[in-house]
Amino acid sequence: MNSPRTILVVEDDSAIRQGVVDALGFEGHPVLEASTGPKALEYVDEPDLALVLLDLTLPGLDGLEVLPRIRQVRPNLPVIIMTARGSENDRVRGLKKGADDYVSKPFSIRELLARVEAVLRRTRPVQTSSSFNWGELTFEPDQLRLSSQGKVVDLTEKETSTLSYLCHHMGRIVGRDELLERVWQLPAQHVETRTIDMTLSRLREKLRSFGETVPHIETVRGQGYRIGSDD
Repeated sequence: MNSPRTILVVEDDSAIRQGVVDALGFEGHPVLEASTGPKALEYVDEPDLALVLLDLTLPGLDGLEVLPRIRQVRPNLPVIIMTARGSENDRVRGLKKGADDYVSKPFSIRELLARVEAVLRRTRPVQTSSSFNWGELTFEPDQLRLSSQGKVVDLTEKETSTLSYLCHHMGRIVGRDELLERVWQLPAQHVETRTIDMTLSRLREKLRSFGETVPHIETVRGQGYRIGSDD
């Protein structure tokens, strides 16, 4: 079972804030709370923080000013904006500044919790602890490397996370959007897919450096990628 993940609630209306805090606590989430933009920024470095619920209308710093500052410190930290503003432009501005989702007030607690769980599912850290073996080739995610018969090739963190995710889903086609959301922890609509192409190109080159009888990463046109072994 996945352990509960800490959520920061940033809302200046005490009644709304308490209602959200109570609902999240009932679901088992540890909760931090702030009523101003500056106070919210004090919590951004918390290592267990997994999600921010951010009101746009705040004293001290507006939510649209707080959001880019969060992104500077924690580029991959998910943020859901909560706003009573009816303007579509405000929602669009929030998404363009890096918000992962939004919910408009008044909202139901059930709707908010559903959006929270959806974002947390997308952004749950990829498990990279298992090692994988193909004949004499060993992939060690914890060590960020491939090795065989004394030869060692180092991998970047993103190469490691990408290969690990594909290996954990061996034989299944993994779409680009899924890789962006689960490996990069970014909303797919805000990232160009060349990022994945470049990472996979480097991975393929490093795998090929061990010879032909190694796992290959197949591109399934229009669908995504799948890892398998050459026969």
